Amino acid sequence: MKKLPILLTVILIFFLSCESNQNISDKLNIVFENYYQESLKLYPMMATSQGDTRYNDFLPNNLSDEFRNNEKVFYSNYKKLLNDFNDNKLNDEDLLSKKVLLWQCDRNLERLFFNEHFMPINQMWTLQLNIGQYAAGLSAQPFKTVKDYNDWLLRLDDYIIWLNSAENRMKEGIKSGYVLPKSLIKKVIPQLKTILNSDFKENLFYSPARQFPSDFSKDQKSILKEKYKIVVLNKIIPAYQKLYNFMSNEYLLKGRDSSGIDAIDNGLDYYDYSIRLYTTTDMTADEIHNLGLNEVARISKEMKIIKNKVGFEGNLKSFFNHVRELDILTPFENPDQVIQNFNKIYEKVKPKVDSLFGVQPKTPFEVRRTEAFREASASAEYNPGSLDGTRPGIFYVPIPDVTKYNFFSDEDLFLHEAIPGHHFQISLQQENLSLPSFRKSLWYSSYGEGWALYSESLGSELGLYEDPYQYFGMLSAEMHRAIRLVVDTGIHTKGWSREKAIQYSLENEAESEAGIISEIERYMANPGQALSYKIGQLKIRELRNNAESKLKEKFDIKIFHEKVLESGCIPLQLLEEKIDSWIGNFNSSTTL
Repeated sequence: MKKLPILLTVILIFFLSCESNQNISDKLNIVFENYYQESLKLYPMMATSQGDTRYNDFLPNNLSDEFRNNEKVFYSNYKKLLNDFNDNKLNDEDLLSKKVLLWQCDRNLERLFFNEHFMPINQMWTLQLNIGQYAAGLSAQPFKTVKDYNDWLLRLDDYIIWLNSAENRMKEGIKSGYVLPKSLIKKVIPQLKTILNSDFKENLFYSPARQFPSDFSKDQKSILKEKYKIVVLNKIIPAYQKLYNFMSNEYLLKGRDSSGIDAIDNGLDYYDYSIRLYTTTDMTADEIHNLGLNEVARISKEMKIIKNKVGFEGNLKSFFNHVRELDILTPFENPDQVIQNFNKIYEKVKPKVDSLFGVQPKTPFEVRRTEAFREASASAEYNPGSLDGTRPGIFYVPIPDVTKYNFFSDEDLFLHEAIPGHHFQISLQQENLSLPSFRKSLWYSSYGEGWALYSESLGSELGLYEDPYQYFGMLSAEMHRAIRLVVDTGIHTKGWSREKAIQYSLENEAESEAGIISEIERYMANPGQALSYKIGQLKIRELRNNAESKLKEKFDIKIFHEKVLESGCIPLQLLEEKIDSWIGNFNSSTTL
């Protein structure tokens, strides 16, 4: 009986502790939610992309000193708030969310030390291309109500300010040597020119006025058509003409002859930051470069096996040319046939998916051709659906010249961009009700692209790669990502020229020369991003191998995939901690 009070005390302390921890969890989740809501207001384009329409009439000038200072205050404040919470009093999921958000704050604060705003425009990634997609009326910006149409016009007013600011920032960049390579400037100029159409009705920014909802009245249509005409003729075209003239006549002359970011002030420091940002690791450029060389050698051996299997007698480089030029691999006569082929792959994969994935997304999915205004310099890509599931995930395929479209890697490409790659990963993240709001839209390239590249290796298990050329396509895609480790670090830290990087790629992969040039210029535009694919894939494969080794017959591939995907995008270090903990807990529970 004497032990009873002690027992009751222990129980009481336990419940009080639980209550206290719950209160702490509630307070922390308020911080998470406040962060998310404030970030949507700070970055309204992100809100729009997620289906949140509250800020669709607004576009902040992210190139201004005021905006950059607001970012500094925002991330500094939330970092301080997070550090006030004791890790030991948090449950596993709350602790993971805290670590993720701290990582997010740290990287964004680190970004502000560099002068990225002096190069606000490139041919691949920057705001004018995102705005172009929205302007077409087929992306995240909705055009369902009169308010939607007017919101977009207000946003365009802010966009005009941004365009003028971009020119001013580039002029500042000229003074400090912080400018784009000339080869990239030459790719931007034609993109700008496409907007300078004398017939306003054919202008990209007039697109919403060509496709009104059926319930709009005649007067509503007439008023909006006039508004869009005025905006296109009096605002958009003059602003683009001004920027086109500047980039053609002034900026191009001042562009760099060098290819790598190391040629600018603090360039090597910026590249180190880019490695941390995109790989979520502390790897060095030299480590990544050497890893890439080893992977290129390994994959080359596998490629030779396929070369011999199809009966090709020449060397591997000759086989690359053979694959590039083989008529049976360029059979299409119109772009619709390319899209239809991807839909056939989709139908082939569907019956096999259940064997690898117990949890699958509800968000619908579509394959579309890339819009004409950006098709010439675009790569295949996935655009996520909206958070509420009303807008499907879209796999965009560029087809600038269908007669030259080689489909030898289309099965692999589908697995990467669509299912089970980006569509599964992003949609499951967005649909996970247990995640704080801010984590539903987070993107870490090493995780997201790593998962997509890992997904490519699942093709045989999903009924694909029966054709040796399609399997070669998978190897080629993996080789492509391995080459990135070599050429990206080579360009930005070892003085490699654009031409040297192109030549190295041509010697080691079967991509077309035009495709390789576009890719190399992509790496030049966004240092470090290309590293994320292979680094992430190798880590996920390492985690799977480790789980298979330790769990042996208890290993279930569906559960492993669920564990990798259930927390959404997180830095690789945190993913490794999570999987190691799962393995340890699984073994402990099964041995009791």
